[in-house]
Amino acid sequence: MQKKQNIFVQSLRELKSTRCLALTALLIAVNITLDLLGLTIKLPPNLRIGFGFLCNAAIGMLFGPVVAMMAGIGTDVLGYFAGNLTMGAYFPGFTVTAIMGGLFWGLWLYPRRLTVGRAIGAKACINLFCNIGLNSLWLSMTGGEAMNVLLALRIPKNLLVLPLEVVLLYFGMKMILKIYMALPGTAGDACAVKADTTR
Repeated sequence: MQKKQNIFVQSLRELKSTRCLALTALLIAVNITLDLLGLTIKLPPNLRIGFGFLCNAAIGMLFGPVVAMMAGIGTDVLGYFAGNLTMGAYFPGFTVTAIMGGLFWGLWLYPRRLTVGRAIGAKACINLFCNIGLNSLWLSMTGGEAMNVLLALRIPKNLLVLPLEVVLLYFGMKMILKIYMALPGTAGDACAVKADTTR
């Protein structure tokens, strides 16, 4: 338990960094833009994979669960206002889902510990708990459909796209780590990243 508390304290300290605030804001903006443009991988028969989750994962990996949870709030609320013409009424349940997603990204990937197992664990938790569990509940509450009807559609969809999402996550985070480590002033982080990614 003490180790988990240290992760939260360490993540909270990241908020003192201008780099953290700037990169988090940039990744939130990229996430919202990707959603508004509708850039996705379309798979038959009715499946699609968005890229916005990579931005959320990057925030969790680079800056931890506290920053990622706050970014989840920012992404959901700002995304709602940015796409207000195409969306229905605001529902806070989806913000709760975004907060929980940030928590999972931070717990699985911070501090910059990227392995295949962590990528699988993080994305599986988010698909099962957030996408299948919470979002199905919110859709049932707002749309009036029975939960079992929604689950019958959402469980297979999330399980089918999971392998491709894990591949995108793993290689996307590798690329983001390379870019992050190339930024001025991150040389001190290189040893920690190298030790964590070689496991």
